Amino acid sequence: MPALICGSLAFDTITTFHGRFAQQILPEQVHILNVSFLVPTLRREFGGCAGNIAYTLRALGGEPVVMAALGEDGAEYLARLRGWGVDTSLVRSVPGQYTAQAIIITDTDNNQITAFHPGAMQHAHEAAVPAARADLAIAIVAPDGRDAMLQHAAQLHAAGVPFVFDPGQGLPMFDGGELRGAGQPARRAQDCQPGGAEPRGRSRAARARGLSTRWTDEKARPGPGSVARATRPGAGSSSLRACCRSGTARRPPGSAWSWPRGQAWKRPSWPPPSSPAPSSPRPSSPGPSWRPPS
Repeated sequence: MPALICGSLAFDTITTFHGRFAQQILPEQVHILNVSFLVPTLRREFGGCAGNIAYTLRALGGEPVVMAALGEDGAEYLARLRGWGVDTSLVRSVPGQYTAQAIIITDTDNNQITAFHPGAMQHAHEAAVPAARADLAIAIVAPDGRDAMLQHAAQLHAAGVPFVFDPGQGLPMFDGGELRGAGQPARRAQDCQPGGAEPRGRSRAARARGLSTRWTDEKARPGPGSVARATRPGAGSSSLRACCRSGTARRPPGSAWSWPRGQAWKRPSWPPPSSPAPSSPRPSSPGPSWRPPS
């Protein structure tokens, strides 16, 4: 199942300062800050969110498809991605730009000073999600250029590809309205038509599995309390239910949990009321051999 990974590719230059920043930076003189750190150790790693996600997904047996931007110095990174078996057909090289780079200095107290150069990442929005790739079953929009993240989220929604929008450390680049707007296309209730009609934004993955969506209540329009049920042809009442624009999460009778509106989720008590108390106290940090009582 190919998974599209939209995000950054970067080089991480990691150094260690064998001292304490607190001994070099005086609080009463930060207005005239001018410091230099001797860093005897230095190493360069392949980083960036898209690279990290692709590496892990590939190690787990997945099929990552990376969409990112590299600079003129990115040939080594591109070769490394291909060596992992990653699909790099959507990785582009930007002329006249360096690959994004982070320079990190760590002291003996594990405090860090980081400088980040976005480089080619600033041009990531110039590449669009390919509408012709019907094989893409899922996607993630990871930290990348600001415009790229917003545009790729909108393009994935238009293509009907389910996706995760994860701004991560890029969160300060967006205001509340932009964050709500980036996630809204994937969960707008108006994309589902009441009365059994198909949702306009139904994903390719849902279509491939034969899933449809209909409203389970009798309201003419979606609203508070409306619950959409994703059903497979011939499926019964045990079908998956998803709460759409509702303050209440509801389950079929006999289900294990409910989440009333305005009430915070609480961890279930131990042991469950219907189960006998364990013969020995539950360890605070259970080891791999520990099992809950039957």
